[in-house]
Amino acid sequence: MPIASHPNPDLVVGADHRPRWNSAPFRRAGFHNLHLQSRYAQSFRAAAVADLRLASDLSIPSREDVRQLTGLPWFSAMAVTEGNRLLYEAYAPDFGPDRPHSIMSVSKMSLNLIIGRLWEDGLLQLDGLVGDYLPWIGPGYAGAVLADVLNMNVENAYDEDYHNADCAAFLHEVAMGMRLPGAGGELSNRDFVAGIGLAPGAADTVNRTGYCLYKSANSDVLALVAEAAGGRVLRDWLAGLADAAGLEGALHVATDRTGFPALNGGICLTARDLCRYGAVFARLGAGVDGRPFGSAGFIDETRRGGVPMPPPRAGLRYSNQTNTDGVWLGHGGYGGQYLVANPDTGRVACFLSVLTNEAGYDAPYYPPVIAMLASICAG
Repeated sequence: MPIASHPNPDLVVGADHRPRWNSAPFRRAGFHNLHLQSRYAQSFRAAAVADLRLASDLSIPSREDVRQLTGLPWFSAMAVTEGNRLLYEAYAPDFGPDRPHSIMSVSKMSLNLIIGRLWEDGLLQLDGLVGDYLPWIGPGYAGAVLADVLNMNVENAYDEDYHNADCAAFLHEVAMGMRLPGAGGELSNRDFVAGIGLAPGAADTVNRTGYCLYKSANSDVLALVAEAAGGRVLRDWLAGLADAAGLEGALHVATDRTGFPALNGGICLTARDLCRYGAVFARLGAGVDGRPFGSAGFIDETRRGGVPMPPPRAGLRYSNQTNTDGVWLGHGGYGGQYLVANPDTGRVACFLSVLTNEAGYDAPYYPPVIAMLASICAG
């Protein structure tokens, strides 16, 4: 006789069309515990930990923007590092230095390192077509140039409107182990992206808007290309990333049921470890042992290239799975996260927060955070 059971309350989709961990009343707890609440996950520890010694820069807490933004009710954590120095950190009362936090799309920056390494090693060509590497991919990506996928410069039927709880980006959560499947069943991440078609009425994937078109599925396509071109599974790359960053805690990442990591937004890290992750970019792709993990040449190309981002982030470019102004590299995350790494100064700064409006997103919220972190990292 069957044992009585009920759907997992953290992952079941409610009346607001969102899983409970991402519904407004529970989102803060969800982002603080997503490494425990996602249905499938992997974790990685570093063999050697990058030392961080407290060396307070008192000019940081005296800044008005720092006082204002760390005083918001959505604030979770902020940290600033330079080399082995921990220049500043602050935490909300319900958070702390040993707590992992969802970094959402800041996860995408890992693909700059992975693709950059494969590019430098001659294992993939940026002017190649996705279909050349993934012959099974659907029309939404088959004819797209790899460089355009990296730069969020592809148009297709995948939409990412955070104010629409039924957009493709949220439905994608089933294939990321972040919500229970509905009537359509549970697809692997590979099967989900393979089913993405062309935009209605479009004959190709060319983006004609003049701005980047942000699509998290692009990152999963790149991850699949990396496995196909490099002959190396993603979990091996992530183990190497943990070592290159010298993480103190674990790098947690959500996966699909097959164990494929969700690099579009599945990583959880502490604030200090998020700075250690960013420091790999500040070191132009080098690990704590000085050996290259990413590619310095690719990071240089990233700082020079890219596609303009739309307002309110005018002045920034989306380049090779990062945001850049030509000096620093960074990325934001749904719900209120941002990371900046400045190779010229070696400084890295992160800001973690959880927006609790219904959508979990507010475009004007990010520019002041970005400006603060970029200014601090300029030294």
